This record gives sequence, structure tokens and C-alpha cells, in this order.
Amino acid sequence: MAQSSTETDWVSRFADEVIAESERRAPGKPVVVASGLSPSGPIHLGNLREVMTPHLVADEIRRRGHEVRHLISWDDYDRYRKVPNGIEGIDASWAEHIGKPLTSVPAPAGSPHPNWAEHFKAAMVESLAELGVEYDPISQTEQYTAGTYREQILHAMKNRGAIDAILDQYRTKKAPKKQSQKPLDEAELEAEEGSGAAAEDDGSGGASGYFPYKPYCGRCEKDLTTVTSYDDETTELAYTCTNCDFAETVKLSEFNRGKLVWKVDWPMRWAYEGVIFEPSGVDHSSPGSSFVVGGQIVREIFDGVQPIGPMYAFVGISGMAKMSSSRGGVPTAADALKIMEAPLLRWLYARRKPNQSFKIAFDQEIQRLYDEWDKLEAKVADGTVLPADAAAHTRAARTAAGELPRTPRPLPYRTLASVMDITAGHDEQTLRILTELDPENPVTSLDEVRPRLDRAENWITNQVPADQRTIVREEPDTELLGTLDDEGRESLRLLLEGLDTHWSLDGLTTLVYGVPKVLAGLDPEAKPTPELKLAQRAFFALLYKLLVSRETGPRLPTLLLAVGAERVRKLLGA
Repeated sequence: MAQSSTETDWVSRFADEVIAESERRAPGKPVVVASGLSPSGPIHLGNLREVMTPHLVADEIRRRGHEVRHLISWDDYDRYRKVPNGIEGIDASWAEHIGKPLTSVPAPAGSPHPNWAEHFKAAMVESLAELGVEYDPISQTEQYTAGTYREQILHAMKNRGAIDAILDQYRTKKAPKKQSQKPLDEAELEAEEGSGAAAEDDGSGGASGYFPYKPYCGRCEKDLTTVTSYDDETTELAYTCTNCDFAETVKLSEFNRGKLVWKVDWPMRWAYEGVIFEPSGVDHSSPGSSFVVGGQIVREIFDGVQPIGPMYAFVGISGMAKMSSSRGGVPTAADALKIMEAPLLRWLYARRKPNQSFKIAFDQEIQRLYDEWDKLEAKVADGTVLPADAAAHTRAARTAAGELPRTPRPLPYRTLASVMDITAGHDEQTLRILTELDPENPVTSLDEVRPRLDRAENWITNQVPADQRTIVREEPDTELLGTLDDEGRESLRLLLEGLDTHWSLDGLTTLVYGVPKVLAGLDPEAKPTPELKLAQRAFFALLYKLLVSRETGPRLPTLLLAVGAERVRKLLGA
């Protein structure tokens, strides 16, 4: 007996918990869930889990009629830590900007955006819109430079001794090194290893004591500064810059060019925003991590409550190692959406619990994922789907606001990919082949199979190596044809004889599998034996060699349709 969706659907379970907690903490107010993204470089598919986890929960809460806010904090006031690899136009000279806020670093050459942070935010903003993610954006540059957190900053400075005592409990507990995809792992790394400034990133102020606030320098704009003194009464703060030797004294009650250190900043925002739910990477469960320390700081310093915070596991890429946003060359949501439709990408995040890792395919595996999705859609349509699978499908295909755009006639992705491989994107030839797939119900316009067709074309063009692309022979392989034995020649004769009467995807499938059966004296509908399967494989290899000069290729029925009957006859020696 199938379990109910509430027993198996992780999104529903979290929604129940979040609604109950919100009513306990803030009755009558919107439910607040949060994500944090650092635009320090390309925002990759691991970072996307930081958004999709609360999005799916928030969307379920909206479906139930509750008002909910999904905050996405753009940590664009974080320091520029290092020069990312693999980003076009970026070289070692960009190291001169290390230590500046991300919004004070120039955008890569040729970018239409005003700074580094906006450049890398832009692609993610576009992707989130395509994915149907509804959210309220918060720029931490705007928050800090506008003085929004002034009261919280002054409060933290006044209670710096208590914060220092909390942090000191964890300083000797060196957390084990774990992989992370938390978008804020850059700040986490600084907190553990120091930022390169005279003071550690947890705010240690050297001989002058601990300060949980770090100014950006008034001359060089970098955070390579050390707070040397602070007066609680006047709020006068003195600092020096180890980069350019600049020093000044400012009134913190009027000063907006700096920020709380990360391990204080995050819990401060939990309290300020009233966050009920915010996930974080698996490393945040370790001793001394930001989430663990933050729970104590938000409670003891800011009189707040730590959010419900599920730890999420890794998102891998087929054939690629762990992703890091500080490195170039890692796939982003925009990259994934070029080769897969938004519902499929949403489904990959919805069907796995946050603590379950999964992979996103950029290789041949994407064809299997699409097959799996199409089978799920068929089960949904005929009512045989299990409750948990139905819930994941619903969350993938639509949001509380409505259906996501979908392909009107979703032909198999592997078929479309094979066709685009052979036609190289030639629209007329593509339409001819697609029309012949099912002559009784022909495709009449390429728009019927878009956007899936375009995604398949992008995958073939940009992800399949050139040496794996299909190139149909121009002329027959007369040498191979001349070496065929009687059985080989007879197999080709049977195939060519049946082309006209089997010219459809289903018909050609029956034909190519049936020829070896007939040669063996069996009925074309006979079930295959191990010996027959060997004969079929040998026949298929012969056809591939004669058509594309390789022993493998796209599915033969699709390949035959794509090549066309006249050219097939020519290449098979008719």
C-alpha cells in the first residue's frame, strides 16, 4: 500500500513545520524563508539548491493560502577574495581588487553591468525568473551603506565581549574539512582561516581586543583594516589600514562603510528579518561552523531564534568534480536551462530530500533523465503515479502562481537530439524527419516540439564532443559491401524491401529488429533469444558502418528516417 504524500513528501513536511513555527513566533505575519547568494563568481548549480529548497517550501505554503516572503540576500557587500579561474578577460591583474566589496570591483571587460556583483547576479536573476522562483531581493551593499543595520551594529559592538566569549568556545574546536556548496562558504572560509588582514575575520582586534565589525578603508576601499579602539558612549571608532597605511576615526553611529563579520552578520539578519526557514550546506553542522555558532549568537546577543535549517547535500555534475563559485568553468543554472526545460531542472531538486545528493547530467545521461521524466508524466496522466512522485511532479511543472511553460508535443529528447545531430539544425530537414516519425499524427510545425527541440539542439551542439557527432556518409562503402557474405547481403535486401511499408518510427523499429529474426527462420514478432540478440547487434553494427562509418550511433530507426529512404538505398548498395 502506497504511503500518503505527507509521509513521503519532504516539502509538505517542512511546510507543516514552518507554518506551525511561524504561527508560534509571529502570529498573523507573513511566513519568512531565506536564501543567501554570493555573486563572487558564476553562481553554480550547487548554489541553486540554496534557493530551490526554500522556494519549494515557500511555494507549498502559498498553495495552502498563507502569505510568505522568500528573501534572497545578495551578499554583494562581501569582500572580493580571490581572482576566479576560467573567466574570460580576467587575469592576475585583478588581484589589485582583493579586499574590496564585490560591488566596488569592476565588471569583467565588455559586461553591460556596473560592477562585479551585478554582472554575476544578472544570469541568476534571469534563470530564477525562468524557473518560476518568486522572491524578494535584498542587496547587502544597499542595506549596509544605507545604515539599515545601524542599531544592530552598535548593539553588537556594545556586546563584543559576550560575542567574543561565544566564539572562544569554538576557536579550539577545529572543524573537520568538509566539502561545501553553501553559497556563503567564501565567508565561512575567511572565518576559519582569516582574511589576510591584520585581524582575523571573526573580528579579533589583536592587542586592542575583539571587534565584530570591519570597516572598508576610506582610501583604498579594502577591508585590510584593524580596529584599534572603540568608545561605546561616543561610538567613536578608530582603525588603520594595513594595505595603504590610511587611518581615521569615525562615529559608528553615522558611518556606513563597513560590515559585521560573517559569523555575527548571519545571526543578526535572522533576528532582523524574522527568518523561520533557511537551509545551509552540510558543513554547517560541524563544530564551530557559522550555523552552529550563529544559533548561540542570535539567541544570546540579538534575542532571536535560529531558523529551521535543514542541511543540504551536494549537487554534482556528470563527469565533473565538486563545484566552487570562486572557480570558473562550473555549470550555472543558465547553462542547465540551455539544455533542459525548467520543469525538468525543478524536478531534480524537488524529488530528492535536501540531505540527499544528486547529479545533473550534461552528458549522455540527460537522455535517460528525460526518459524518466516522460515516464513520470505518463503515469500522472493515467493515474498510476505514486503520491510522492505525483507531489514532486506537481512542484516541478507548476508553482502556486500557475503552470510553467511546456513543450506542446514533448517527443523523446533522445529522438530530438538524434535528429538535430544529423540535420545540424536545418529546419526544413528537421521538420521532414519529425513529420515522418508518426505519419498518422504528423508534426506540422517545429513550434509544436519547442522549447524541447531547442534544448536538444543546444545539447548536441555544445555538450557532445565533435568526435561523437554523427556524420552520414556521402558515398557507399564499396569495400565493405564487397566483402559481405550471403547472409549479410540478404539482411540488407530484406531491410531495403521493407522500407516503404515500414517508413515511420514504429515501423522501422519493427523492421530493423525483425530482419535478423526472419533470417533465422523466425516470425518477425518472435521473442528474442540470446543468440538472436547477438545476431541483431551484428546487423545493427553493419548498418552503422555503412551509414555513418562507426559501429554505434543514434537509434537506427531515427537515423534511417533522418538519412531518408533514397539515401539509405544508395548507401546500402541498392
